[in-house]
Amino acid sequence: MVWSTENNSTMYYQGAKSTNSSTEVAEPVANFLKWFYHFIEKNEIYHVETMYEDGFYKISEFYYKDKPWPSPEEVQAIVEERDSGSIFMILYRELYYRHIYAKLKPNLNHRFESFTNYCELFSYLLGSDEPVQIELPNKWLWDIIDEFVYQFQSFQQFRSKGTKMTEEEKGMLQDEENAWKVTAVLNILMQLTEKSNINEQLKALEAGQPITEEVAGEFGIKPVYAMTGFFSLVGLLRLYCLLGDYHMALACIRHVQFKDKDMMALVPACQITANYYAGFAFFMIRKYANTIQLYQHILGYMQRTKQFFQNRSFQAEDINKKNDQMLALLAIANTFCPLRLDESVNIQIKEKQGEKVARLQHGDMTVYDDLFFSGCPKFLSPVVSDNPTPFGTSGPRGLQLQVFKAEVEQQRLIPTLRSFLKLYTSIPISKLAKFLDMSENEVRCCLMAFKHKKEIARGDTVDQTTLDIDFYVDKDMIHISDTKIARHYGDYYVQQVLKLKDSNKLIMGSALSRPGPQQSA
Repeated sequence: MVWSTENNSTMYYQGAKSTNSSTEVAEPVANFLKWFYHFIEKNEIYHVETMYEDGFYKISEFYYKDKPWPSPEEVQAIVEERDSGSIFMILYRELYYRHIYAKLKPNLNHRFESFTNYCELFSYLLGSDEPVQIELPNKWLWDIIDEFVYQFQSFQQFRSKGTKMTEEEKGMLQDEENAWKVTAVLNILMQLTEKSNINEQLKALEAGQPITEEVAGEFGIKPVYAMTGFFSLVGLLRLYCLLGDYHMALACIRHVQFKDKDMMALVPACQITANYYAGFAFFMIRKYANTIQLYQHILGYMQRTKQFFQNRSFQAEDINKKNDQMLALLAIANTFCPLRLDESVNIQIKEKQGEKVARLQHGDMTVYDDLFFSGCPKFLSPVVSDNPTPFGTSGPRGLQLQVFKAEVEQQRLIPTLRSFLKLYTSIPISKLAKFLDMSENEVRCCLMAFKHKKEIARGDTVDQTTLDIDFYVDKDMIHISDTKIARHYGDYYVQQVLKLKDSNKLIMGSALSRPGPQQSA
């Protein structure tokens, strides 16, 4: 059987004959592995990309939907590779364990072996005195970093369930106490960013300068190092968010430009992940305008590229989940910091969170908890403790919820205060105090809190009208200026044109499908 990029869809299923032994590798799979080995060894990145993004997932769905791929030892024999530590075998083991995590339930041995394999892979990149001569697709490099952080997260969640572990598993954890340590994972990601000089490269791009070897260095000028370093920055962003260190998370990406033509745009999954975690970090440090700005941009991008992801079922589920999480957080952020949202984003919020947003507007404080849990990631504990619940019964997630609820409590009176201020151009503090059933000093405190929250919520956005109202206090009088932004009718007009276009398609389609009038004999 010959590999053909023009007719690869038939190649995956051709020869799918049943075998007597469940351990015997089907002929199409063996041929796929041989060609995969050949293209990786020859550095033919175009074919590697095609086989990785298309072939691997199709074969997984057809042959290995509920079982693991052939063991590394079997594959080593199939491709006739003598060295079990070769780069092909390391990369195959990465795919092998990733498939187990995705389709099956990994045991502790799988978790330890996968960590060891990642260490071998990163040592291969970091340990050489000169750049390694290998090229891999950007999508694969991103998946490696993304899966590395995911497996660390999965291990920490497994370890936190100490009461459900067997004595054998507890013993194995003690024997392998250095596996998946948070310091080891952080150290690897930091080394990858330093090896590539990625921050220096991003500074140069920010200044409009070309990337030269003087800027990037001997290693960073190579695409495999530059992209791995960049994806490691996003991995650090995600990891610090999971650990609850939001300022450090944002410090990792301070030179990253969130634009459609930036490096992350080369891999849509990376772009979505980076925007989600950066927006969440801004959300938790109360810079809601930054969150709204990022989420509006990426939600619009996801809406435009929805068809692309739906054609890849293995990505669609995760992308849809991220979409729902961002809509939940955006609903909260826009309540704390009212901004004009794009029409398409408004429609999505109404469809997904319309009921909860209505309850928020009626003062139902319990909805904040629901939306926060719907939108937040699965937090991790930065330390390993013999106590199964070092943060109490609610765990790290409950601890982050307490921080968020403290902010909700501080914001509790601001929507009511804003609604009264919008009715006036000036109002005495004594009159407002009667409306709110508060003392004048309490009203002054609320006004100061409103001003303070408004300035924090503005964040680093260029838009200086982050709230729809502004005011100042002169002695005992409050002076209000309405800074509400006029609606951009262009967006609404475009949306209605698109709806009309879709309606016309439906009408024309139904008209064409009708049978014509029968002709008389």
